[in-house]
Amino acid sequence: MKPKDAWLAEEYAAATARFPERDAMFETLSGIPVEPLYTEEDLEGFDPATDLGYPGSFPYTRGVQTTMYRGKLWTMRMFAGFGTAEQTNERFHKLLQAGQTGLSTAFDLPTLMGYDSDHPMAQGEVGKCGVAVASLADMEVLFDGIDPERITTSMTINSPANAIWAMYLAMAERKGADLAKVGGTLQNDILKEFIAQKEYIFPPEPSVKLVIDTFEWGPQVAPRFNFISVSGYHIREAGSTAVQELAFTLADGIHYVRKAIERGLDVDEFAPRVSFFFNVHNDFFEEIAKFRAARRIWARQMKDVFGAKDPRSWMLRTHAQTAGVSLTAQQPLVNMARVAIQALAGVLGGTNSLHTDSYDEALALPTEEAATLALRTQQVVAYESGVTNTIDPLAGSYYLEHLTNEMERRTLDYFRQIDDLGGVEAGIEAGFFAREIGDASWRQQRAIDEKRRLVVGVNAFEQDHPEVPIQLVDPEVVRVQKERLERVRRERDPQAVERALTSLREAAKRGSNTMPAFMECAHAFCTLGEQMDVLREVYGVYQEPVLI
Repeated sequence: MKPKDAWLAEEYAAATARFPERDAMFETLSGIPVEPLYTEEDLEGFDPATDLGYPGSFPYTRGVQTTMYRGKLWTMRMFAGFGTAEQTNERFHKLLQAGQTGLSTAFDLPTLMGYDSDHPMAQGEVGKCGVAVASLADMEVLFDGIDPERITTSMTINSPANAIWAMYLAMAERKGADLAKVGGTLQNDILKEFIAQKEYIFPPEPSVKLVIDTFEWGPQVAPRFNFISVSGYHIREAGSTAVQELAFTLADGIHYVRKAIERGLDVDEFAPRVSFFFNVHNDFFEEIAKFRAARRIWARQMKDVFGAKDPRSWMLRTHAQTAGVSLTAQQPLVNMARVAIQALAGVLGGTNSLHTDSYDEALALPTEEAATLALRTQQVVAYESGVTNTIDPLAGSYYLEHLTNEMERRTLDYFRQIDDLGGVEAGIEAGFFAREIGDASWRQQRAIDEKRRLVVGVNAFEQDHPEVPIQLVDPEVVRVQKERLERVRRERDPQAVERALTSLREAAKRGSNTMPAFMECAHAFCTLGEQMDVLREVYGVYQEPVLI
């Protein structure tokens, strides 16, 4: 067979002279050039034994489980939360009846920012973008009829993560559950808030300290719980490229590992419960390569840099969610096609659990019908497509392996840049991440505006589209929440509340682990706002620097 360069110069050049290439951007969404053809020449230095390996074996490029989906399918974990705890509980039960195998909880903005539902700052936002949870009373209603030992639950919460986790565990204890058997995932990744989403309360240093408290306490009390899900999803939603999402997410994870080791923790004690959360966007092969590169990079970092000995510490386990930012309000039914392609990429990339967005999410909270259809998309991929019959079926593709290598190379380049700045926290203060994401977002939008990159229904194939039903939040949410808060404050033991809040204040001031105090607060029915106010008093409130 002739060399690739010769084939391109002779046969491909002759073909394009007769039939010219399309006027298109032949590059990935990260700007990685895509050549017409890939051969083994593009894999110089690639060693299948060390770079690929077998599934369930270091460096886990092909997946963290030996049997992967032939043994157990990914967890189908649909993100849900709106209105009152009663309304979301109803949606949880319907999703479980429809075949969902795990829960994922969305909290409203007041909860995410550490305010009770009756706080002035909560006005107009209660129950709008997630469920309102202000105390253990809400948490008990939210998970009524759900066995915490049988159903794992993910919770998307960050600054107030310690308090919300404590409420969940207290709810499980009051049901008689053994915390050693209670599983789930706490997002708890505060660094990505400073980088992308901006839902923070306290400055970076005490915020990270609270995260490491869960690293220290979690393995002893709730060993089946993932006490952090390091999240690239929100970085991508803010406008980053796939490479930036991968690099910044893994850099955040490495930062937490370093901080935990600095506290004196054994890496092999906490690392097996560190999990990740990635976006799945439209660029099919780039997304698959991203997941494969993520596992390989993390495995090498944990083994070679941090000296982890337990193979479970080397494994990057991830949840994935299709790209909300890719959904369009124009021709919303077309979003079903986008979600199906993204879901397939996540599965071929080897995700461990998956949420598929509903087609109506660019317009409003998903309706029950839309959410069920999104779940059915996963089920079709799982049971009808045939892609689960063999493990990592695209391995060995010259293009995919080249792209995986390129994702790894570019990620390591970002690692060096971040280290030169003094680490993640220094990079946040310097505005490095904000500028990188902002520039990437601008380039992407400009390509769309100039029609160099086409988006169906937005800048190409435009047409009128039928109206679709949307989910509206019941205005009664505020009344229900206020009444429950009033009842909690009236019926709880005020002395127990004061003791618990004092314990939290003292733990924060001493710099000791705060989780025992948060558990005491949960059982005393302290409200979320009361607990966060204590920490605001001790830690202060972060003000983002102005970038010029």
